[in-house]
Amino acid sequence: MNTLYYDRFDSPIGALTVAVDHVGVRHILFAENRHDAKGREHWQRDPDAVAEPRRQLLQYLRGERQEFQLELAPVGTEFQLQVWHTLAQIPFGATWSYRQLAERIGRPTATRAVGAANGRNPLPIVLPCHRVIGNNGALTGFGGSLPTKAALLKLEGVPSEGERVADLFV
Repeated sequence: MNTLYYDRFDSPIGALTVAVDHVGVRHILFAENRHDAKGREHWQRDPDAVAEPRRQLLQYLRGERQEFQLELAPVGTEFQLQVWHTLAQIPFGATWSYRQLAERIGRPTATRAVGAANGRNPLPIVLPCHRVIGNNGALTGFGGSLPTKAALLKLEGVPSEGERVADLFV
């Protein structure tokens, strides 16, 4: 197993941990995660190695950036990678339903599988799983907590849960 270089730093939404290797960014973790990264015994702290991802994440969280220019290297099944790649197509400030995401990957009946893959996204924020909402417009499931999901959507100008998020569907 390759060594991953990481740093944990404060952000406007709480502590974030970013892990990279020679290929690219492998993990972005919130202070608390539904699914933790495996193999952390092979991680070595190196703030310099994650300087660029940290800079871009903080710019985004301060409202200074809408897109990321980072080499990404998520590891998952072929299906998960397809879902995660498609997440990157959701525009800043927009939301898609799980059904829309399933349709985009050509698997319109795979809504639950898409939801499971979305929940295992190792690169939240950059691969914007927070932009995926329930078919009825409700904020559902997010490994970094629903308040964090709401904060990220608010940062992007998406109405809060009391408003009609469903009206923003692409």
